[in-house]
Amino acid sequence: MAKKNNLFIKSTLILILSGFLTKFIGFVIRIVYTRIIGPYGISLYAIATPTYSLLLTIATLAIPISISKLVAENKGRSIRILTTAAAIILTINAILILIIFASSNFIAEVLLKEPLASPILKAMVLTLPFVSISSVLKGYFAGKQNMIPHATSNILEQIVRLIIIVAILPILMKKNVLIAILGLILLTIVSEITSIIVFFFFLPKKINFNTNLKPNMTITKDILDISIPTVSSRIVGNIGYFFEPIILTNLLLLTGYNNQYILAEYGAYNAYSISLLTMPSFFIAAVATSLLPEVSKFYTSGNMIMVKRRIKQGLLFAFVIGIVFSTFIFLFRDPLLFSLYKTTIGSKYIKILAPIFVLFYLEGVLTSSLQAMGYAKTTMKISLYGVLIKLIFLSILSLCHIGIYSLVISEIINILFVVYLNFKCLNQKLN
Repeated sequence: MAKKNNLFIKSTLILILSGFLTKFIGFVIRIVYTRIIGPYGISLYAIATPTYSLLLTIATLAIPISISKLVAENKGRSIRILTTAAAIILTINAILILIIFASSNFIAEVLLKEPLASPILKAMVLTLPFVSISSVLKGYFAGKQNMIPHATSNILEQIVRLIIIVAILPILMKKNVLIAILGLILLTIVSEITSIIVFFFFLPKKINFNTNLKPNMTITKDILDISIPTVSSRIVGNIGYFFEPIILTNLLLLTGYNNQYILAEYGAYNAYSISLLTMPSFFIAAVATSLLPEVSKFYTSGNMIMVKRRIKQGLLFAFVIGIVFSTFIFLFRDPLLFSLYKTTIGSKYIKILAPIFVLFYLEGVLTSSLQAMGYAKTTMKISLYGVLIKLIFLSILSLCHIGIYSLVISEIINILFVVYLNFKCLNQKLN
């Protein structure tokens, strides 16, 4: 038991350490490209980001979680699970690319009210196959509880991305801001290929190419049985995120705000305020990633004592991290924003949101625990209710002439509601 406990803690610490390094390099990258492309470029990038988040969720289909769970439970040959998942995910990606190339003008001009979002969306969708394959490989090694490949690939990927951005982005910016944004997005492909190459070095050396690489229908069913209920909650959440700028933009325009104000403030909210507040997310992701195979394994074997212990450990990690970071960000929001982005735009939103984000950091652990116990449908329903409540409040508040604060208040309501329901459901399942 001590050995298993040490493995969980070791896996979590490896992910936290690599996550810290990755996040640190990621912040350097963000500082560099934010300063290069400027506030207008950041606003253009931010307006397309919710659509990209929805596409990415559909593209990966929570299959990495399925792989992690199946490999941890030893259901079938792990390499066959990996290759079957890759085949599913690449098919989905091909369909998404065709859809976006056909509909990007409609999304940009009619829904987002920003024509320049169309080429940005096309560039974003081209990165999906590379991000998806990298995610599949991460899921495989998470199931093996081997976090070294995950950590190594993340760090090298970010280093490569930083080098390319520093070298190429200033040259692209000399042409115009749109070319720079497109370059920033498409350069992701190179960094993701680096990550994929690193993973391949850690795969088993002896693979039977005649049997292991062919997709298996039984495994396909097992993967989809887990991934579809699991991804449903994420898709629901991302659909809400997708509609967020659409509702906000159209209703604020209706009440007299101009497009320039909306683009600038929404960009500040997403690119500066939320970006800083979600800085500790790598800690939470590390805990949730390590927690899922552990809880799944113990729950399958009926060891409820260890299930409860692991979940309590995960929640304690998340709560302590949330308290420390939320307090720090709240107290030093202006110096942090200025040192990172050379601006204090977004500070007013952080002041309101930071205390509530203590609870937000618990959400990943609560959701991961429920999914590991086989209650993915429950998390989907909670996400659906949360999204509906958020969009309803956003719609009402956007008509009250309070600008982007309509989004801030609806975000707070969403966090309180979703965390409360997740905690209540988890408590019921464990008792």
